[in-house]
Amino acid sequence: MGFDTGTTTFMILSTSLVMLMTPGLAFFYGGLASKRNILGIMMQTFASLGITTILWITFGYSLCFSGGEGGIIGNFDWAFLNGIPFSDAYSGADGQYPTYIFIAYQMMFAIITPALITGAFVNRVTFKAYLLFLIVWQVFVYYPFVHMVWGGGLLAQWGVVDFAGGLVVHATAGLAALASVFYVGKRQDRQSPPNSVPLVAIGTGLLWFGWYGFNAGSELKVDDITTLAFLNTDVAASFAAITWLMIEWIHVGKPKFVGLLTGSVAGLATITPAAGFVPLWAAIIIGISASTVAYIAVNLKNKLGWDDALDVWGVHGMGGITGMILLGVFASSSINPNVSGLLEGNVAFFFKETISVLGGAAYAFVFTYLMLALINKIVPVKVSESDEQEGLDLAIHGEKAYDEGSL
Repeated sequence: MGFDTGTTTFMILSTSLVMLMTPGLAFFYGGLASKRNILGIMMQTFASLGITTILWITFGYSLCFSGGEGGIIGNFDWAFLNGIPFSDAYSGADGQYPTYIFIAYQMMFAIITPALITGAFVNRVTFKAYLLFLIVWQVFVYYPFVHMVWGGGLLAQWGVVDFAGGLVVHATAGLAALASVFYVGKRQDRQSPPNSVPLVAIGTGLLWFGWYGFNAGSELKVDDITTLAFLNTDVAASFAAITWLMIEWIHVGKPKFVGLLTGSVAGLATITPAAGFVPLWAAIIIGISASTVAYIAVNLKNKLGWDDALDVWGVHGMGGITGMILLGVFASSSINPNVSGLLEGNVAFFFKETISVLGGAAYAFVFTYLMLALINKIVPVKVSESDEQEGLDLAIHGEKAYDEGSL
């Protein structure tokens, strides 16, 4: 059948942009890590590109989007994409492009979500344990929430919406990160500075760029909501970046580049669930709120001694939670006639958004902690003290990021 060339091209580009976010995340985390653990953290992120793709094609897509209407998880009817010809039209976009593009687009979300968690336990987790973690966490946390929210499952039937992954991606990953921190404990050396701030900047640029596909692409077609989501994404990130910069400048007396970069990512994470449901003025408030909440969360983490090395909980976890709650406040029926928030008098919608994200975050936290305890009975989760001191790049992977002799 004939497909809409423009929309098909747009979805291919959006899928490619979201794929680019995973290498971007590797650069972002790699730059923040200590010099002896750059490759370890980057390899964990890149490994998800391969393993998650295998899982997704084998049964992941089917569990998320096949059957299970109103339930928690789907079925295996579309395992190995059985019964989906490559020429099949995706019904959710009025048949404007092939279903295979939708499958690939959603797969890119599945790839980056567990990779987000890795920043919390940098240089403390064995690679074998991480590979088991990557598989089990997707099956029992990510897939059920994709199905419940985007696959016509329980939360969708209840009226919960999440434009591009505040609950499904960021809240679950952020609280899983915090559970991982509690399970594996603190690093021996918590004072190690970022090994390469320019690498962090490159990663941030790739994430920001890719996020346009992440959010605007989540409209799953090209219309006025697509462009609104695109602009809301950039506005929230920009306001969040400057908000963090100013707060930190006032608080510590110096304008920090890493702070500005971190603030932009907080803004991107927080606008994600609301990008296609709120007006532009609300994106400004969401961006300012994102960095304010994230900055407070990071400082609280430091005060309490939680060793979330790269602030996954404070930035992504609290970002996703804040974004879902503010979606419950600012959602406007002038943008989507089926969605209205607290400001328009819809108290029920506000509570549904709040309860769903808090409940989802709590489940991700508890399951992740128990899952790590179970994995530890199979393979050691935490690296030995000697491996941690040597650095995981050499101890586990036998490689080094830099040839120090030539520097």
